[in-house]
Amino acid sequence: MNKSNLHDHSANPSAVAQNSNASNVEGRAADAEMARALGTTPFSMALDPSGGGIAHWKHDPLHDVVQPMSDHVIMAYNGVVQRMERRSGRTVSPGTFRRGAVVIIPAGSSSRWDIPKPVDVVQLYLPPAMLKRVAEEAETATKADLLDRTAHHDPVMSQLLLGAVGSLKGNGPLDTLFRQQLTELLATRLLMTHVGSPNTAQPVVGGLSPMVLRRAIERLRSNSDADVSLAALASDAGLSRFHFCRSFKESTGLSPHAWLRQYRLDQAMDMLRDPEMPVVSVAAALGYSSQTAFAAAFRQLTGETPTEWRLRLR
Repeated sequence: MNKSNLHDHSANPSAVAQNSNASNVEGRAADAEMARALGTTPFSMALDPSGGGIAHWKHDPLHDVVQPMSDHVIMAYNGVVQRMERRSGRTVSPGTFRRGAVVIIPAGSSSRWDIPKPVDVVQLYLPPAMLKRVAEEAETATKADLLDRTAHHDPVMSQLLLGAVGSLKGNGPLDTLFRQQLTELLATRLLMTHVGSPNTAQPVVGGLSPMVLRRAIERLRSNSDADVSLAALASDAGLSRFHFCRSFKESTGLSPHAWLRQYRLDQAMDMLRDPEMPVVSVAAALGYSSQTAFAAAFRQLTGETPTEWRLRLR
C-alpha cells in the first residue's frame, strides 16, 4: 500500500515553504505564512499533492499581522476559552475562541491578530481553485467568495475539522482518502454557509452503474500500490469527485473511505482468527506503518485492541 503523504516539518521550518501548494491568488503559501507568524512548526501536517492540506498547530500567544495567503484558511479551535481580537484595516472584530468556533481567512486577505493565551488549533488549507471546482461540480449558482469569519459558531465544521487530526499520521491510503473526502465535504459546507450568496447543492439522483461500482470496489480492494485516491476513483468512474462520492454512497450506503475502512476491518478480523498469525504480521499485511497504528485503528472501530478481540474468540 502507498505511504501516507505526511511531511515532517519539525526539524526545518523552511521545509514548510518548500512543500506548499501553489495558487493563482497572490500571497504566500498558507502553511509557510503560518509558520512565520506563529514562530513555530506544526504539531502535525499532511499536504495533498492535488491541493489543500490540514495542519495541527499548538502555539504561543499571537500579536502579529498574518500576511495575505494564496489559500483559504479555515481554523477550528480546540483550546481554553479566551477572548481575542482581529483587525482588518479599520475594522475590529472581537471574538471568543471556544470549541465549536471557526475562523475563516479568505485567500489574499490580511489581518492583525491579538490572542493573549496559547492556542491549540486545526487548520484546513483550501486552494481557491478547489473551492471553485467543488461549486461547479455541485452545480450550484453560488459564487465561491468566502466571508471573513472570526470565532464564528459552526459546530458542524468545527467537529469535522478537529476530527481530522487522527488522519495526519498512521495508515497512508486510508488517511489520504479520508482527508480528500473531508476536504470536499468541508468545501461543500463552506459554499452552503460561509459565502456571500449561500445556496444548496443539487441532490444526486441514482447511484453508480454495476460495472462502475465493481471497478471502484476492485480498486479499493487492491492490496498492491494501486492509487485509491478520490481523484483516481472518480476518474475511473468518469465523474467529478463530488458526484462520485455521492453516487458511491447512494449505491453502497457508505462513503468510499467508510467502505474501505470496513473492508480493512473485515480483513483484519479474518487474519486474527488464525491464532498462529502475529498481530504485527496482520498490521504489515494490511499496510499499516506499525503495530501501534493498526491497534489504534482497530480499537477505534471495535472498542478493543486486536489482542483483546482475539482473546475473546477463545
